[in-house]
Amino acid sequence: MERKLEKYILDHTTPEDPVLEDLFRQTHLKFVNPNMISGHLQGKLLEFISKMISPMYVLEIGTFTGYSAICLARGLKPEGLLITIEANDELKEFAESYFRKAGVASKIKIINGRMQDVIGAIHHEFDLVFIDADKREYTEYYSIVFDKVKHGGIIVADNVLWGGQVLDNNTTDPQARGIIEFNEMISRQKNIENLILPLRDGLMVIRKT
Repeated sequence: MERKLEKYILDHTTPEDPVLEDLFRQTHLKFVNPNMISGHLQGKLLEFISKMISPMYVLEIGTFTGYSAICLARGLKPEGLLITIEANDELKEFAESYFRKAGVASKIKIINGRMQDVIGAIHHEFDLVFIDADKREYTEYYSIVFDKVKHGGIIVADNVLWGGQVLDNNTTDPQARGIIEFNEMISRQKNIENLILPLRDGLMVIRKT
């Protein structure tokens, strides 16, 4: 997005709260690839989606430092739970410290491991799923989790434009190939409706019909 337009949008959006602002800053100071964090605009959209659905159970695939998990947890029903799966166990302590600061620690459970290895032990039916992990495995994540999503439930997938590389069908970049294959699979599926939003690196919103 053009910087002046992005600044205008941010200036006319509810300000980022102090905990998320600090989390964003510390992520950029302490971690490699800090651009993986959702950030204010995307985080606010995820929060809005969660609040509109008012889910009992949310599944997140890819915790990173916990920004999106905090945003999603803010829309949960009072007795609701967000389960977030993260392959890198070194991120857990940092993320949990911000869950406590944000007042949502009791609503979030982190499970470390590959999604494919740990999902079998999770028996909830999910109202909302957020996919934001290894792009090469998006189709596998989606295929595994789809039957765990309730009818009318929502799946949101991040980075579905992958810096515009989705327009290059000849790309050999494995992450781009994973996104292209995922987008094509979704476009062929019949029992859903979907929309790509050109926010940041592209968000795919999918509703199970």
